[in-house]
Amino acid sequence: MVGTKIAGRYELLEVVGHGGMSSVYKAHDELLERNVALKILHEQYSSDEEFVERFKREARSVAQLQHPNIVTVIDRGEEDGRQYIVFEYIAGENLKEFVVRKGRLEGREALEIAVEIARALAFAHENGLVHRDVKPQNVLLNGDGRAKVTDFGIARSLDVETGMTQTGTVLGTSNYIAPEQASGQSVDAQTDVYSLGVVLYELLAGDVPFPGESFVAVALKHVHEPPPNLLDVRSDVPLRVAAAVDRALEKDPEQRFPSMDTFAAELETCLAELDREEGGDGDVTTIVPALQRRRGRKRVSAWPVLLALAALLAIAGIVVGFLTLGSDNGGSSAASTRIAISGLQAYDPFGDGTEHDGDAPKGTDRDLASYWTTESYNDFERSKEGVGLVLDAGDLASLSRVIVQTDTPGFTADIRATNTLGATPESVSDSRTVEAMTAFTIREGAPKRYYVVWITKLPPDENRAHVNEVRAFGS
Repeated sequence: MVGTKIAGRYELLEVVGHGGMSSVYKAHDELLERNVALKILHEQYSSDEEFVERFKREARSVAQLQHPNIVTVIDRGEEDGRQYIVFEYIAGENLKEFVVRKGRLEGREALEIAVEIARALAFAHENGLVHRDVKPQNVLLNGDGRAKVTDFGIARSLDVETGMTQTGTVLGTSNYIAPEQASGQSVDAQTDVYSLGVVLYELLAGDVPFPGESFVAVALKHVHEPPPNLLDVRSDVPLRVAAAVDRALEKDPEQRFPSMDTFAAELETCLAELDREEGGDGDVTTIVPALQRRRGRKRVSAWPVLLALAALLAIAGIVVGFLTLGSDNGGSSAASTRIAISGLQAYDPFGDGTEHDGDAPKGTDRDLASYWTTESYNDFERSKEGVGLVLDAGDLASLSRVIVQTDTPGFTADIRATNTLGATPESVSDSRTVEAMTAFTIREGAPKRYYVVWITKLPPDENRAHVNEVRAFGS
């Protein structure tokens, strides 16, 4: 269609994007003497009245999103039965191309881009629109580096939810798909939070957390496997940034940031802390947003999937079936289930029996600025064999993994467990040197109620150790 003139004014110059449901062209608007982008629905979908109406409704919705970080809708129309939408033209590369060209980004640059994307998506959410396909390919960078989110289209919604094009070809968007989306559940704003978490991980690590060869293989990882530790891949990432990514990538939507606006605020706080550290300005004020409990989220129903061939329905059923099973007994895999734990008290059998017991809840309060701490020791190893933080699972629980975060890295610890508070716990993990974020693998055994982060050696050149946050996962 290059060379064709649409609506008597838009001359198609070149194809700049092509998907299963539509193609995007760079075009010249002869009336206003400017370049624009035209998204044209593929001809085979133009005869479906329901599909066309949804396409029109999508265009109307996006046209209401007047935001500096969202690509603007200029016009919508029909030409010889073909539906089209006119967007502003962004003369630049998309974020995926940028990352492929540059490799992993510096922390500041990654955060600045992520904040712009988050603010755009928060604005869309406030206006009742969920993107559902947040990925670097759908973020355009203009000449001055500003990020602009694009492609809120119905075709993308359909593609993401089924993982298929109209010919049954597997798409690559599963790299950023949220667990609830991959398993066929309803999606909402929390889905975009997860996908943006994947994008930020990729910007910092240089690769997606779950690479794979097929839609099903990657989607299964999103549903069941814990994400890799960003700090293992990129040790210079600030602890707070790594924690923000980790929280955005929670399997359970309820455990993620309560809103995209809260996620954006946390990323802005991370940027403020970078300013303070790099500038050495003690007067810079860091605003830590309150991470409120969600009061109930408005569900956004997924659009029905329109597939012409019965074979495609069978394929989709197989995909969802695999995702739903996930394990031999039909339940979630151990690594994917978050176990609620609470800091209860200290365990100090070789001392006076107490060790900042009142600070124990700070080890599980989801606030990295707070912590449980040991006493200050001049010679810890000669003073006692160890000291620990007791965690209460509330009931018997079989843990598979415990993640410890600290701002005093370098201490040695292992995880211990017991069913009787105050009794001597048994070791259930290997001893490890705890870095900023460290995952302990829990050996299989009988379920326990009380777990202990047992510290046997303090960090080098430190006389105490902090436990800022502990999270637990299990079967």
